[in-house]
Amino acid sequence: MLHFLASRLLSALLVIFGVSTVVFLLIHIVPGDPVEVMLGEASQAADREALRHALGLDLPLWTQLMNYYGHLLQFDLGTSLQSKRPIGDMMLEALPATAQLALAGMVVAMLVAFPLGILAAVRKDTPLDSGAMAFSMLGISIPHFWMGPLLILFFSLWLGWLPVSGRDDWASLVLPALTLGTGLAAILSRMVRASLLEVLGEDFVRTARAKGLSESRVVLRHALRNALLPVITVLGLQLGTLLGGAVITEIVFSWPGVGQMTIDAINRRDYPVVQACVLLISLSYVGINTLTDLVYAWLDPRIRLAEDS
Repeated sequence: MLHFLASRLLSALLVIFGVSTVVFLLIHIVPGDPVEVMLGEASQAADREALRHALGLDLPLWTQLMNYYGHLLQFDLGTSLQSKRPIGDMMLEALPATAQLALAGMVVAMLVAFPLGILAAVRKDTPLDSGAMAFSMLGISIPHFWMGPLLILFFSLWLGWLPVSGRDDWASLVLPALTLGTGLAAILSRMVRASLLEVLGEDFVRTARAKGLSESRVVLRHALRNALLPVITVLGLQLGTLLGGAVITEIVFSWPGVGQMTIDAINRRDYPVVQACVLLISLSYVGINTLTDLVYAWLDPRIRLAEDS
């Protein structure tokens, strides 16, 4: 198990290093000058050069990269070029909103996916099964930037039940959570159905039925428990994806989270903030995936035995 843990942590560190390096280089390669954004196009060349020198943007790219990693090793994310505030403080303000949205989307996905997947597996090749799979295909096909405005149009503008945007109370969370959770529910329901169908054909399920147990107990207590391993894997992977998908959802609903902060920083060419936001998203994604691998290995000893051999 220690060897398995060490290999997963090493892989996670390599991925984080690669992502942070690629993001740093891409941000500095794309067109756009943060100094020009800050001072305006009518500013004097001497003023622009002075500010560029003060911010360290006139240094060679390699030197800037080394300085970036030097600050990261000290857990210093730097200072925003625009607001002059420590980026760590900005992240602490935005992170709770993104975490709240991601968890709400996950709850919506599980509440929808598990009943649909179980019913589709139990009622295989029936209209209920076809309807559940049609819903899942529809959920996968509709992007967040289209689903969000559609929900706003129906529930906010036509019915007037929910607010259009912002983060004021629990009602403000409903539409963003539905937007974010629908796509995951579609993927998860298909996985629950496929995994449960595979388990329902096993000998221990037939034995449980032969003992006279009710169908609901056979499905929920025996089959579903053994069908959860692949579902947990997909759930862990998709939780990381939720953080990436939250960027689009936060823009649509003006949700004050990390995604909104990332887009604002890109528009202002605020390099340090963009780097910190992408680094946080990648850290969350890699961390959740690593934790999922460890949970999977803990639940299924065959995984870690295969790694150790």
